[in-house]
Amino acid sequence: MVVLNDEQRMLKENVDKWLAAHLTPVINDHEAAQSFPFEVLGELAQFGYLGGRIPEADGGFDLPFVTWGMLLESAGYCWGSLRTILNITNGTIQKLSAQGTEDQKDRFLQPLLRNEIRTCTGLTEPNVGSNVRGIEARADRKGDHYVINGAKLWITNGINADICLMVARTFSEDSDGALSTFIVEKDMPGFSARKVEKMTLRCTGTAELSFDNVRVPVENRLGPEGTALSGTLKGLNTARVNIAMGAVGAAQSALDLSVDYAKTRKQFGKPIGSFQLVQKHIVDMTVRVKAARALAYTAAARLDAGEEAREDCSIAKLYASQAAFEVADMALQVHGGLGYAVGYPIERIFRDTRGGTIPEGTSEIQTLIAGREILGLSAIT
Repeated sequence: MVVLNDEQRMLKENVDKWLAAHLTPVINDHEAAQSFPFEVLGELAQFGYLGGRIPEADGGFDLPFVTWGMLLESAGYCWGSLRTILNITNGTIQKLSAQGTEDQKDRFLQPLLRNEIRTCTGLTEPNVGSNVRGIEARADRKGDHYVINGAKLWITNGINADICLMVARTFSEDSDGALSTFIVEKDMPGFSARKVEKMTLRCTGTAELSFDNVRVPVENRLGPEGTALSGTLKGLNTARVNIAMGAVGAAQSALDLSVDYAKTRKQFGKPIGSFQLVQKHIVDMTVRVKAARALAYTAAARLDAGEEAREDCSIAKLYASQAAFEVADMALQVHGGLGYAVGYPIERIFRDTRGGTIPEGTSEIQTLIAGREILGLSAIT
């Protein structure tokens, strides 16, 4: 188990206090309105929440994966929608830092770090989920620009985004259908977003994106043609640890609420925590939280050591996301009727943790990835 040092523990303590004082009191209002307080991202930047993983030369903090994961655990503990928006925003920040031109960094990266613009990532399509290689959207080179056509679905923050890092199959003199990444700006003619209502993470502005002959200048291509697949798959590996860390935070929140409730709620003249079956729920929840945390921090530590850690990242995401929902389910059982109440955290955590088993590769995909790494045999054709 990774042990946090004094500096990390102090940072986590300060972050947790800030979130509890400034964000927790307004979560219910935003859940009811299905809105997100984007202004808090600028205030959270002081802790490393914007650009935490990019070099200081680009305006970041160059944080280790373990420290970054710790921050996402705290975000997940506070609010699933916060952790999700941070993941999406920093995903773009990291890609721009690693692959962007100086012009792209000036136009897009620095405004993101200053919390002046919003972003989304366009991967998933109506016919394409976990299989990135199956992307159907296309970009045709026409002189000094590309013409992009296609659709993206289940795009987090898509309804709010000023820019979209979208991946399309590229056709030009140098590319016969290889995948490339493009920075599409919201005011480009032919680009539109439609809000998608869903059960989980209701404040994250999920959208369906449409690209109808969108003219994107060549200078808005991110990286060389045909390099998006390897970069996307590499990014998904670390994104899985991010989700695992957020899931650990959400599970810990559900556990803490349940422990407090079991100590104070009385039935038959004594706290329900004295009942054997309630204690079993609490113990089972604790085991899952501790195991998920150990797996997530181990994966982060191996990334810090320079390892690809595909097996560890997939197992951490697989177990932590499933464990978080199981913990939330048991928490609802401990709370009884109160757990169903809209406005009480358990109902929200229950919904949000159910969604964590799907993005960045479903639980089934994580199982196949881990199986391939363990056996050296691929079940994915």
